[in-house]
Amino acid sequence: MRMHDPIIIPTDEGLFCPAGSFHIDPWRPVATAVITHAHADHARAGSEHYLAQHHSLPIMRHRLGEHHFTGLDYGEQRRFGAITLSLHPAGHVLGSAQVRLAHDDGRVWVVTGDYKRDPDPTCAPFEVIPCDTLITEATFALPCYRWPPVERVGEQIWQWWAAHPDRPCILFTYALGKAQRVLAALTAHTDRPVLVHGAMVAMTEIYRQAGVQMLQTIPVTELPSDHDFAGELILAPPSAAGSPWMRRFRNASTGFASGWMRIRGNRRRRGYDYGFELSDHADWPALLRTIRECGARTVLTTHGRSDDLVRYLREHEGIEAHELETLYGGEDD
Repeated sequence: MRMHDPIIIPTDEGLFCPAGSFHIDPWRPVATAVITHAHADHARAGSEHYLAQHHSLPIMRHRLGEHHFTGLDYGEQRRFGAITLSLHPAGHVLGSAQVRLAHDDGRVWVVTGDYKRDPDPTCAPFEVIPCDTLITEATFALPCYRWPPVERVGEQIWQWWAAHPDRPCILFTYALGKAQRVLAALTAHTDRPVLVHGAMVAMTEIYRQAGVQMLQTIPVTELPSDHDFAGELILAPPSAAGSPWMRRFRNASTGFASGWMRIRGNRRRRGYDYGFELSDHADWPALLRTIRECGARTVLTTHGRSDDLVRYLREHEGIEAHELETLYGGEDD
């Protein structure tokens, strides 16, 4: 990748802004870390000072422990050397943000972090930010990835749950963002409480404290050992599948909520009974829409199908595009 005087450069510690002397979502400890969101592959412990959207701070404290945190509102500006920095909604999870970097010479770069364009009442909606250079994720950058409306997916999960009054329904989904989105989507169909794995408890409470409306949840650990789980919906992280924790659920029906369920065969290979297409990332049409709407002349892609998106942008959109190697993409889908 050859670019004249780039505002962001890749380093051994992560994406670095030389003109402002800070890193964005570094994967090694640094002096100043600007965090796009609190998933573990983007927010890592050990840095001296963290800046993030204020809704991310309770999650980061829970996951990273006590550090020097500074919370910013969306649109609030901070000066770092020759850079004016501001955070803007990414629509990914609670507190997720894009980073806008305005250089004193007039150039504007935007780092999206992870993002989606679909409606989601559990976080602020994505904001299109005009820029010269866009650094975008490419997790699902293939034409086959096109998400159904979340209302349809919520109805599918509810129908699966309601159709199994004699069996536990265990829905595997990620503890931060996806679980809360499921709980919010189900409010359109029921007011029944949902049981949750211990890994879901703290994150869900943080969302409630932020004012997000969801179904009532009950930790599985609060129920007696002889509890009959037939007819219950239980949310659990994928790591719980095949673990001793599963032994208490007899004859369970299992499902997985993930964008990867779009590909026929993934559900079967992973051993789930049902697959629900629900992702917290932009699908193919949303990626292209975002790139076109922001007006960027240069696009840098990170993680996922970066090479495919670069090739498409060069050949079909006439945009200067390059792949930017990062260590993101380890937790959420």
